[in-house]
Order: sequence, then C-alpha cells, then structure tokens
Amino acid sequence: MMNNMIFIVVITSFFLHIVDDFYLQGILASMKQKEWWEEHYNDELYRHDYIVALLIHSMSWSFMVHLPTLVYLYLNGRDLNFFCFSLLCQSLSHALIDHAKANRHTINLVTDQMLHAFQITVILITNLI
Repeated sequence: MMNNMIFIVVITSFFLHIVDDFYLQGILASMKQKEWWEEHYNDELYRHDYIVALLIHSMSWSFMVHLPTLVYLYLNGRDLNFFCFSLLCQSLSHALIDHAKANRHTINLVTDQMLHAFQITVILITNLI
C-alpha cells in the first residue's frame, strides 16, 4: 500500500510540473523575461519587475510540485518543518534555472527541463525518506 502511495506522489509531482510550467504560466512566461519589460515598459521604474514575475512563477511551480508530497506527509502524520524549507529552496532554485534560460540565455529548454526533473527528484527523495 505504501509503495502505491509513493508511486502516486511521484507521477503526480511530475504531471503537476508539466501543468504549472507549460499550461499555467500564462503571462508570467513573458513577464519573467527582462527583454519583455524593456520592450513593453522601457522605463527605469520597471527595470526589476521581471524578477517579481520570475519569483511568482517559481513559488507557484514549487508549491505545485510539492503538493502531492504535502498530502502524503500530512496523511502520514509526518513533520512539515523540512517540507517548508524544501519549498523555499526549490522556489529559489527554480527561479535561478529559469533566469538562466529566460534572461541569461545560457541554457536551452532541454537543460531547463532536466534541471527541473532533478529538482523534483530531490524533493521526493529528501521529503519522503
């Protein structure tokens, strides 16, 4: 029974990654790019607004992929302190990865997605063990 629950957590986490990273981003996909702000709002006032969009998307993504783990931990009466730490760390990691792709142009989509898959793997291993 426990193995089935963990399997469901794993596949759901990866599915929710796809949902959040490709379907739910909406305007954030553009707004997390510094170039978009320069093109649409070329004003000193907005020069760092892409960072806010990047962080909002990253927090959304991190919460989404952590959600199955949260349910699993809660249903099994496990402590959530490390979970909260993981949520924050993976949000920041996701922002750095997306920044490298969207703004620095130092990685491509393949590398971006491999790094996100690695993030999810780290989330699952560190929170479920």
